[in-house]
Amino acid sequence: MQVSQQDFEKAKDQLKLLKVDPGNEVKLKLYALFKQATQGPCNTPKPGMLDFVNKAKWDAWNSLGSLPQESARQQYVDLVSSLVSSESSSHVKENPPDSKSGYETIEVFTEDNITKIVLNRPKMKNAISVKMYEEIMEALEEAAKDDSVITVLTGSGDYYCSGNDLNNFANVSAGGIKEMADNGAKLLKNFVKHFIDFPKPLIAVVNGPAVGISVTVLGLFDVVYSTDRATFHTPFSNLGQSPEGCSSYVFPKIMGLAKATEMLLFNKKLTAAEACSVGLVTEVFPDKTFQKEVRARLKAYASLPRNSLAISKQLLRSIEKEKLHEVNSQECACLKERWLSDECMNAVMSFLKKKSKL
Repeated sequence: MQVSQQDFEKAKDQLKLLKVDPGNEVKLKLYALFKQATQGPCNTPKPGMLDFVNKAKWDAWNSLGSLPQESARQQYVDLVSSLVSSESSSHVKENPPDSKSGYETIEVFTEDNITKIVLNRPKMKNAISVKMYEEIMEALEEAAKDDSVITVLTGSGDYYCSGNDLNNFANVSAGGIKEMADNGAKLLKNFVKHFIDFPKPLIAVVNGPAVGISVTVLGLFDVVYSTDRATFHTPFSNLGQSPEGCSSYVFPKIMGLAKATEMLLFNKKLTAAEACSVGLVTEVFPDKTFQKEVRARLKAYASLPRNSLAISKQLLRSIEKEKLHEVNSQECACLKERWLSDECMNAVMSFLKKKSKL
């Protein structure tokens, strides 16, 4: 059955109405199919190595080879149709009590004296975009001032967080790399500062795999609960980068220098049990009962006197604060240099290229 031009145009219009971001891999496929359907096989020069965005688009289009335009048009319409169908049939959740609106990448609500911040980009494995960085900081500022007793950070879907969205690097022109590094270092420093200075008990509920910055800041939480299927990975060396989140100081204190070195330098991925055994995780629960057991703990903590908890936390943390801010500044300065290095750029580009082939 042939797809008419009217069907093709309708699919284009439907795509614009989607409310849920389908993710970069799907968007690249849609781009490639659209170009193939309208122009035929890839016929433009290959972009430069540092032009990540246009190179990813070119690779996606070029990968279709000599696919006939009619077939590309059919696949484009079918893919859009599946996205529309998936979105319309997905269950729409009611807003929880006292939910905070206005956020795009996270959900925030307060219930039973608990403010819960939920990373909400499940199709992107909760990778942290620039927008999400900003919204998490805003949510932490609000939680610091509200009447809740404790604050919880968790993820939606199967992942806790897959770390930095590497499209933070990809959406940069070759001439804007220095500006990206400057802005990125400032953003990261401010982000980590919010965790160092947070005044209330802060609890991580790690509902799945955790990567990068979502792992390194765990040392700044007061309690970390994990499902037994979670993993903890800081692949900085693989990406030509260096530790952040105060992990270069906190991790050796928590787990000892040798274990911290294995993780931060040599990219060792820890299971939940291993992370608990070295002190990064407070307690691990079976995945089937994880949410139920953690919820009971949280409700019990939230029933304790709010001011007493806040004062006690400050006594535990105040001695280290100055040192943590100093470490945060040093780590961000080092990362800024790393981001400007050819080694880092080549590593990130290689990672994105491998990912685009998956």
